[in-house]
Amino acid sequence: MHSALLQRISTRTDGPLDITWLAAETSRLPLGRIRLRWEPASRSGWDVTTYLGLATAEVLLGSWPAAPDDWPRLVRRTLYEVTGLCAALSSATDALDLSNRLAGI
Repeated sequence: MHSALLQRISTRTDGPLDITWLAAETSRLPLGRIRLRWEPASRSGWDVTTYLGLATAEVLLGSWPAAPDDWPRLVRRTLYEVTGLCAALSSATDALDLSNRLAGI
Protein backbone atom coordinates (compact mmCIF):
# COMPACT_ATOMS: atom_id res chain seq x y z
CA MET A 1 0.00 0.00 0.00
CA HIS A 2 1.17 3.51 -0.77
CA SER A 3 0.29 6.65 1.15
CA ALA A 4 1.07 10.26 0.34
CA LEU A 5 0.18 13.72 1.58
CA LEU A 6 -1.25 16.00 -1.09
CA GLN A 7 0.86 19.18 -1.22
CA ARG A 8 -0.48 21.04 -4.25
CA ILE A 9 -2.81 20.64 -7.19
CA SER A 10 -1.95 22.33 -10.46
CA THR A 11 -4.48 24.88 -11.68
CA ARG A 12 -4.37 23.23 -15.11
CA THR A 13 -7.10 20.64 -15.65
CA ASP A 14 -4.47 18.14 -16.81
CA GLY A 15 -1.81 19.33 -14.36
CA PRO A 16 0.06 17.28 -11.78
CA LEU A 17 -0.68 16.41 -8.18
CA ASP A 18 2.32 17.26 -6.01
CA ILE A 19 2.70 14.81 -3.11
CA THR A 20 5.00 13.95 -0.23
CA TRP A 21 5.40 10.32 0.78
CA LEU A 22 4.16 9.53 4.28
CA ALA A 23 5.91 7.17 6.65
CA ALA A 24 3.90 4.12 7.70
CA GLU A 25 3.80 5.32 11.31
CA THR A 26 2.38 8.76 10.40
CA SER A 27 -0.42 9.60 12.78
CA ARG A 28 -3.54 11.62 12.09
CA LEU A 29 -3.62 14.19 9.29
CA PRO A 30 -3.36 17.89 10.08
CA LEU A 31 -6.53 19.98 9.65
CA GLY A 32 -7.49 20.43 6.00
CA ARG A 33 -4.82 18.10 4.62
CA ILE A 34 -5.54 15.20 2.27
CA ARG A 35 -4.00 11.72 2.35
CA LEU A 36 -3.97 9.61 -0.83
CA ARG A 37 -3.75 5.82 -0.66
CA TRP A 38 -3.61 3.48 -3.60
CA GLU A 39 -2.93 -0.16 -4.18
CA PRO A 40 -3.35 -2.53 -7.13
CA ALA A 41 -6.96 -3.59 -7.61
CA SER A 42 -7.79 -7.29 -7.50
CA ARG A 43 -8.54 -7.53 -11.23
CA SER A 44 -7.06 -4.45 -12.89
CA GLY A 45 -6.32 -0.81 -12.19
CA TRP A 46 -5.94 0.73 -8.74
CA ASP A 47 -8.04 1.00 -5.61
CA VAL A 48 -7.70 4.67 -4.65
CA THR A 49 -8.91 6.18 -1.37
CA THR A 50 -8.61 9.72 -0.04
CA TYR A 51 -8.93 10.96 3.54
CA LEU A 52 -9.42 14.50 4.85
CA GLY A 53 -7.97 15.73 8.14
CA LEU A 54 -10.54 17.51 10.30
CA ALA A 55 -10.07 19.15 13.70
CA THR A 56 -10.79 15.99 15.70
CA ALA A 57 -10.75 13.15 13.17
CA GLU A 58 -9.60 11.88 9.80
CA VAL A 59 -12.57 11.12 7.53
CA LEU A 60 -13.04 9.26 4.28
CA LEU A 61 -13.24 11.80 1.48
CA GLY A 62 -13.65 9.48 -1.49
CA SER A 63 -13.02 6.03 -2.88
CA TRP A 64 -12.44 4.91 -6.46
CA PRO A 65 -12.27 1.09 -6.71
CA ALA A 66 -10.53 -0.38 -9.77
CA ALA A 67 -9.61 3.08 -11.12
CA PRO A 68 -7.67 3.07 -14.40
CA ASP A 69 -3.93 3.70 -14.55
CA ASP A 70 -4.53 7.42 -15.08
CA TRP A 71 -6.38 7.63 -11.73
CA PRO A 72 -4.79 10.98 -10.75
CA ARG A 73 -6.77 12.56 -13.57
CA LEU A 74 -9.94 10.86 -12.28
CA VAL A 75 -9.61 12.05 -8.66
CA ARG A 76 -8.13 15.47 -9.44
CA ARG A 77 -11.43 17.39 -9.68
CA THR A 78 -12.61 16.17 -6.26
CA LEU A 79 -9.25 16.98 -4.64
CA TYR A 80 -9.15 20.42 -6.28
CA GLU A 81 -12.65 21.30 -5.05
CA VAL A 82 -11.99 20.07 -1.51
CA THR A 83 -8.70 21.97 -1.19
CA GLY A 84 -10.46 25.11 -2.41
CA LEU A 85 -13.25 24.60 0.11
CA CYS A 86 -10.75 24.05 2.94
CA ALA A 87 -8.89 27.25 1.99
CA ALA A 88 -12.17 29.22 1.92
CA LEU A 89 -13.24 27.83 5.31
CA SER A 90 -9.84 28.66 6.78
CA SER A 91 -10.09 32.26 5.53
CA ALA A 92 -13.64 32.59 6.85
CA THR A 93 -12.56 31.23 10.25
CA ASP A 94 -9.65 33.69 10.40
CA ALA A 95 -11.98 36.57 9.49
CA LEU A 96 -14.50 35.53 12.14
CA ASP A 97 -11.75 35.24 14.77
CA LEU A 98 -10.48 38.73 13.87
CA SER A 99 -14.01 40.13 14.00
CA ASN A 100 -14.57 38.59 17.44
CA ARG A 101 -11.27 40.02 18.75
CA LEU A 102 -12.11 43.48 17.44
CA ALA A 103 -15.60 43.27 18.99
CA GLY A 104 -14.04 42.23 22.30
CA ILE A 105 -15.81 38.88 22.45
